[in-house]
Amino acid sequence: MFRFLAVCLLSVSSLSSALPSVTVYGPTGAERPSGASSGAEPSETGSDTGTSWLNAYNAYNDVQLQPPPLPSPMPATTFPITVPSQAQNMPGLSIPQRGDFWGFSIEMSVVEQVSDSFIQVPFLNLLATVAERAGSVRIRVGGNTQETATLVDSLPNNAIIQKDKTVDTAVTNTAQTPTLLYTPELLYLLSNVSALVNTKWYLGIPMNDTSHLRLQIAEAADAILGDNVLGYQVGNEPDLYANHGHRPPTYDETDYFNEFGVVVNAVQQDSKIRNKNKLIAPSVQGQWTPEDVWNTGFLDSYASSLDVIAMEHYPEQNCAAEFPNGGFGPIQDPQTVFPQYLTHTSGQSIVKPYLNTASIAQQLGKEFMMFETNTASCGGFPGVSDSFGSALWAVDYGLQMAYSNFTGALLHVGGQNVSYNVTPPTNLSLFDQWTVGPVFYSTLFMAEALGTTNSSRVVDLLANNGNEFTPAYAIYEEHALARIALINYMNAQDGVGSYTVSLSIGGVQMGEPNDTPAQVKVKYLLAPSVSEKDQITWANQTFGGRFQADGRLSGSELVQTITCDQGANTCQIPVPAPGAALVFLSSDAQSSSDPATMTFSTTAVTKAIETLMVPSSALVTSNGHSGKVPLSGTSKGSSGGATALGIPLSLTFASVLMGALLLVR
Repeated sequence: MFRFLAVCLLSVSSLSSALPSVTVYGPTGAERPSGASSGAEPSETGSDTGTSWLNAYNAYNDVQLQPPPLPSPMPATTFPITVPSQAQNMPGLSIPQRGDFWGFSIEMSVVEQVSDSFIQVPFLNLLATVAERAGSVRIRVGGNTQETATLVDSLPNNAIIQKDKTVDTAVTNTAQTPTLLYTPELLYLLSNVSALVNTKWYLGIPMNDTSHLRLQIAEAADAILGDNVLGYQVGNEPDLYANHGHRPPTYDETDYFNEFGVVVNAVQQDSKIRNKNKLIAPSVQGQWTPEDVWNTGFLDSYASSLDVIAMEHYPEQNCAAEFPNGGFGPIQDPQTVFPQYLTHTSGQSIVKPYLNTASIAQQLGKEFMMFETNTASCGGFPGVSDSFGSALWAVDYGLQMAYSNFTGALLHVGGQNVSYNVTPPTNLSLFDQWTVGPVFYSTLFMAEALGTTNSSRVVDLLANNGNEFTPAYAIYEEHALARIALINYMNAQDGVGSYTVSLSIGGVQMGEPNDTPAQVKVKYLLAPSVSEKDQITWANQTFGGRFQADGRLSGSELVQTITCDQGANTCQIPVPAPGAALVFLSSDAQSSSDPATMTFSTTAVTKAIETLMVPSSALVTSNGHSGKVPLSGTSKGSSGGATALGIPLSLTFASVLMGALLLVR
C-alpha cells in the first residue's frame, strides 16, 4: 500500500455559509467555458452554475436517437449452440490472444486534457479497471499531431505540451516550423503512470520533414520509459498526406517506401536509440490498400526493423458535419447511420480487407494491430458514438478482430469536440467528475473474455444460422473451452427481442463425451436501450453518468449462476435485448478474468476551481494590500504570491490551499 499525504494547511470547513463567495482560479488556469470574460475583476459572487453550454461540445451532447425497430423477419429467439470442449476439435480458432487486446490511442495534442503533470486520479482508476482484468494496458500517444511534434527543454508556465501559434496552418509546406511542442515532462508523466498501473506505450516519430528528421522522442523515450515503450510509429495515415496538404498531390506508396527507408537508416545510426527494431508501419487508413504498400517491396526491405504491422480504420466518417465547406458532401444523419453499427456484419466488413495481411504478419512473426479506430472519423456521430449501441459494436468488433488474427487494437480518444471518446478529456473535472463513454465498457468485457493467461483463442460461431443481430463467440484457453460471448443487438419492443441460447458442450455431435458443467456463471453488459448514454452496467456495476465518474466502478458486482441440465447436456442462457453476456464455463475460467482492482482515492488535488466563502472585508486586502507580502490572486492570470516568490503554483495550491491525499489500495 502506497500513501502519499500533502497536509492541508488551510481549512475551509469552518467558513460560514452566510459569507459572500469568490471564485479562486487554480494552478491549471482552466475554467468553465461559459463565455464569461476571464479578464473581469473578481466580484463577491462569482460562480455560474448553468450547464447550457455543455451541448456546444460533442463530448457532452444531449442527442439521444430512436432505437431501430426490430428486424423483419425476426431471427429465432431460441436457438442451440453446440461446441467441443477441446480446442483441437474446434476448427478455425485464432492465434493465442492477449487480455490487453483493446487499448487506447490518445491524440498527442490533447494528452494534457486526459492527464497532465499532476496525474489525473480518475485516469489511473480507469486504467486500473482494465489492467487488473487484462494484465496490462496498451496506450498510444500520437495521431495526426505527432507528425509535427518537437521536443523542447521547457515551455512557458511549465506546460508539458503546447501548440505553436506562430505557424500558419493554411500553409502546406512540409518544412514549416513544427506546430506541436512538448517537453521531457510528457515522457516522465507516462513513466509515472506506468509505475502506478501496468501501462505500456506507443509513440510516434514525426514525419512532416524527413529531410530534417527529429528522432528525439525515441532517444528520450528509450532513456526515460525503457521497456515501457513498446514501439515507434513511423507515419500516421501516410495515404492521406496528399489529401491533407502535407505532401504533393503525386505522393504515393513508393514515396512512402523511400521516406520510411530514410527513417530506418537514421534510427540504425542513432546511438541514443537502443531499440532499433521497434518500428510500427505503414498505418494506412484506406486510400491505399495494404497490398499497395507491400507491392513496393516494403516488407522485403524493412521487415527486420518492424515490430508491428499496423493499420488504421474508421468504418464511417462525419467530416461533412465537422467541416461543412470541406468538400465532404451532404451531412449524414446520425439516426440514419445508427443501424449500421447494430449488426455483426459491421465488424466482419471492417476486417475483411486485412485478412491477407493478418496471414502475412503471422508468417513474419510480427504483431498485427488496428492502431487507431473508433466508430467514425471527424469526431464520430452524436447519439451513435456515445450510445450503448457503440459498446455492443466495440465488443463484437474487438472479438471479430481477435478471431481474424489481429493482435491488438486501439480505441482513439480525441478532444472535447468528438463524441466517440472512451473517456472524454476535459478540464471540467476541476469542478465536476469525469464522463466515461459507453465504449469504455467494451474494453472490460473484452479483457475478461480473453483473460490474463495470454493463451485465449477465439472463434466466431456464426450462431443462429449466422444471424447478424445475435453473434456469438467461443474462447478457448489452454486448449479447453473457457468462455462464450453472446451479443444481442436488438432493442426490446413490447417485451420482444431477448433470446435464449441452448448451450451444449461436447457430446456425440462433437465426437466427445458430454461436458456441459453443472452450472455456469454469467456477467451481463446491459442498458435500457441501444441509444442509452448513461445507465450502462457491467455485471451490475457502473461508472455513472455524465460528470459522475471517478474512474471506479460503483455498485455490487452481480455474477449470475445458471444451473444446467447435465442429463440433457444443455444450459439455457438468456440474453436480454439489448445486451451482451459473457458465460464462464468453469471456476478457473472466471478466476483468470476476475479482477482484484487497485484503485486510487480521488481525495487528491483535483478541485482547482472552487467557490469559497470569505468575508467581504477580506476582499479589501485579498491581492496583497500592502504590497509587502505577495498573496495569491483571485483573477485568472493575476500575479499571485506563489509566482512572485518563485514557488510552483502546483505546490502552493496542493500543499497550502486544497491539500492532497492519495491512497492506493
